[in-house]
Order: sequence, then structure tokens, then C-alpha cells
Amino acid sequence: MSVADSDDGCDVTPSYWDEACRHLSKRDRVMRKLIPQLGEGRLQSRGDAFTTLARSIVGQQISVKAAQSVWDRFASLTPGLPNRIHPYSVLALDAAEMRAAGLSARKIEYLVDLAAHFASGAVHVPLWQQMDDEAIIEELVAIRGIGRWTAEMFLIFHLMRPNVLPLDDLGLIKGISVNYFSGEPVSRAEAREVGDAWAPFRSVATWYIWRSLDPLPVDY
Repeated sequence: MSVADSDDGCDVTPSYWDEACRHLSKRDRVMRKLIPQLGEGRLQSRGDAFTTLARSIVGQQISVKAAQSVWDRFASLTPGLPNRIHPYSVLALDAAEMRAAGLSARKIEYLVDLAAHFASGAVHVPLWQQMDDEAIIEELVAIRGIGRWTAEMFLIFHLMRPNVLPLDDLGLIKGISVNYFSGEPVSRAEAREVGDAWAPFRSVATWYIWRSLDPLPVDY
């Protein structure tokens, strides 16, 4: 699987998934229980890199329903498909148009900064396949409006990196508490210790932990 595979609008699932499930089931008692319980779901990547990150900015601090509504209005301002917006199309938009679509002044600044990073080549999209996770995170968090959590979600859901442990994710911490500590509060260090045992497939285990709280497949 390559990044290019996920940029054609089709759903793509990672080739390592079955191997990861076997590995986690052998190594971890909770995974041994969760994986068969939660069926045949798979992580899926769709859309292209710029559009995925733009959607993450639009959706910050608002409900999923509201985010979809604002996204639809924003995407309609640009030519082409709503799942494949071009950075130059965003740079060509007037701020007043973007405000009318429901975007705050701050989110407009973030989207313009994101578009500028992509248009200028400041993010090295063609090289991401060869770059390690931390190097990609470093590039992404240099963009206004993208923090480490967003960058880690991008690694998991878009680039489908197998070994990401998003310790800033509240759902992961809650799921570790419920599944490993009988619902007791969990420190970051304890969560990291549990997650380290999932290597080299921490992304897959995280996905199953999320699904243990909500059986609907997690999407991003």
C-alpha cells in the first residue's frame, strides 16, 4: 500500500492488519478478547492528504454534524470534488466567502496557512513514505492549527502507520482504563506501558480500544 493508493478516492485498508491481529492476540490478553468480539472491521484511508488535514481543521471544537455542514459549504466554494480540494483553490478564496460558509477567522487563518505549506512544498508529501513518524509530525505541527494529536490521527488514518500511540487521545486513555484497570484512573505513564506492549502494532491496538467503547468503526 502506498499513499498514492489512498489518494484516488477509494477506501484502502492496510496490508499488515491480519498479521497485527495475530501478533496482538498472542501477546495481549485484552486484545485476544477484543479482536474476535469486534468482527471484521478494518482501518480505512480515504481522500488526499491536504483535504484530510483541512477537514480536521474545519471540525475542531464543533460537533460532527456541524463540521459536515460547514465543510460542505466550504468545499462548494472550490472547483472539483469535495473529497479532493486543491491548496491553490483555497488560496484563491476571499476571506469573506469563507466566513459566509461558517468558518471562524481563526480557522480561515489555519486553512490558508495549511494551503500555503502544501502549495510551497514546505511539507514533503512525496517523501512521507520514507520518513519516520516523528519527522512527519514535526512537519505537520509547524502548520498553524495542527497539534500533535491531529498529526497522530493523520498518521493512523491517512498514512496508516502501524505503530502510533496517541497518548493525548482521551478515548484511548479511557479505553485503557476500562479494559486494563477496571475503570480506575490511568496515568500517562501507565497508558504508555500498556501501549508499549502492543508494539510494533500500536495503531491497530488503539483502533480496537476505541471500538471497545464505540462498536462503530472509527473514521477520520
